[in-house]
Amino acid sequence: MFSPNFNQMDWSISWDESSLNAYKEVFRALCLIPILHYVIAFMVIWVVFLYNFLEFHFFQDFFSGFRGAPVALTFHPTSHIYHGVVSKCKILHGRYLATPWLSSPHFQTAFLNFFGNPPAFSYRRQLFHASDGGTIALDWLTSSDISRGAFEVNHTISKDDTTPLVVVIPGLTSDSTSSYIKHLAFGLATHGWNVVVSNHRGLGGVSITSDCFYNAGWTEDARVVIDYLHHQYPKAPLFAIGTSIGANILVKYLGEDREKVPVAGAVAICSPWDLLIGDRFICRRLLQKLYDRALTIGLQGYAKLHEPRYSRLANWEGIKKSRSIRDFDNFATCLVGKFETVDTYYRRSTSTPYVLNVSVPLLCISALDDPVCTREAIPWDECRANKNIVLATIKHGGHLAFFEGITGSRLWWVRATDEFIGVLHSSSHMHKKKTEITEQKASIESSIDQGPYVNVREDGMVAAVGSAHAGNKSVEHFTGLGSIQDKTVLATEQTQQQTETKSDVAGSGGEVSGECSSLQRIKCFDVITASKRWLDHLLFRKNGKSVWLLVYIAIITSWPILGSALRIFSSKKKLRKFSAATSHRR
Repeated sequence: MFSPNFNQMDWSISWDESSLNAYKEVFRALCLIPILHYVIAFMVIWVVFLYNFLEFHFFQDFFSGFRGAPVALTFHPTSHIYHGVVSKCKILHGRYLATPWLSSPHFQTAFLNFFGNPPAFSYRRQLFHASDGGTIALDWLTSSDISRGAFEVNHTISKDDTTPLVVVIPGLTSDSTSSYIKHLAFGLATHGWNVVVSNHRGLGGVSITSDCFYNAGWTEDARVVIDYLHHQYPKAPLFAIGTSIGANILVKYLGEDREKVPVAGAVAICSPWDLLIGDRFICRRLLQKLYDRALTIGLQGYAKLHEPRYSRLANWEGIKKSRSIRDFDNFATCLVGKFETVDTYYRRSTSTPYVLNVSVPLLCISALDDPVCTREAIPWDECRANKNIVLATIKHGGHLAFFEGITGSRLWWVRATDEFIGVLHSSSHMHKKKTEITEQKASIESSIDQGPYVNVREDGMVAAVGSAHAGNKSVEHFTGLGSIQDKTVLATEQTQQQTETKSDVAGSGGEVSGECSSLQRIKCFDVITASKRWLDHLLFRKNGKSVWLLVYIAIITSWPILGSALRIFSSKKKLRKFSAATSHRR
């Protein structure tokens, strides 16, 4: 009766003994393998892991015959910058092959920062003092310095010099002594350009002399330095190059000032584009966290140089305990720059929203394997929509590295930048600063032209338009209001005020009254002309609601003049009745 249970138990025991014996046999076999073989296998596994972890691409380059990867160009189909400039750049239409023993973005980036093979030369320094008391170090390297091989103590650039001038804006905690900046400055000066590196405040061996520090979105220093150089050397075409955070600052500045910038062309190298995306990216993986920590140490070193001001304006204990860029921005940048939160600072400092506003020929170069500035933040669509921008993306290159050649003595992006601005300079596509239009003062000015008027858009919306006169500049301000009724009331009230003012002046004397009456006739003619344009516009509208709405606005805005006419007519009628009654009594 119980025999089946006993048989099952015996079978399980025998099964356990047989499996144990099998493991023992495997262990004996593994012990027979030499230890050297284990070491070799471990090394192979470790190499494969590191190859993928460090994103090496040596075998990809090997199997492609070391031909390199082509440069991908993104641009608007009708872009005059591409067809007139970039299409003639052989380097941008070629291939990039990384130095074989640096075929990893992390190796390239590390080698650039620790070694870099920079050329040996010295700058000439100029201290620029901003209006807020801040000091900016401008380091010069001219083409004549390279040709002479040594500096002349009193050598200066003539005010009438026509040699193209390039302004360089370095990256985060970088200055004119950084390896990639020296590569760029030397390469440009060798090819006949005058180069000036605009160091950030507190860098380049210069102390902070005001309570204003630079940050990733601080464009004021770039603006004042570029304006100063433009006025100091008005005949020299001015170009600007930004690297990393400097590229973000440059693009933001170009988008803020649009046509007013005195820059003929610009280049943005390895821009972070969207700081909020970059903040999420740099703490995602182990390697990115190492970069985050390294950059934080650099920021803490920068803060240490200016500890007296940082300890007064920011949280010094928090700065010392920071373990990431976000921590530093929380305890330092946000407090000094008056930002509510770190995310607020990142959103306001991001250059992506300004890309569509750039009116200057702009070349943007980014590496898709950049370990610091992720490809996820690249504004592909915005660059494609702007006819002034050409985006060049390279499969490999690291952050600001792009080493090429067996010895790794050259940076690919330096050659590409030099070729681009060279072709741009010899073309007709250089940007020219929008000239200031001098006002032509007529003998009789219309006060209606000086005041706000109503601008009718094709979609039926209404915008108030006014002219603000300052010196010899005339700037039109377009203010979008949420309510059409509010806009109509605003225009009506100001027109009424102008009419009442004219009536007061007309009653002050005979001569003045005569002049004002002539002015009123001219102004009435202007109003009739403007009203005629509106009626012509109304006749061609297909939307009935928009027609009646515009008719209502036209009646309301012209009511003060019609009211004045009715009042004059009624007063004349009353005067006639009064004179008739008086004569009847007589």
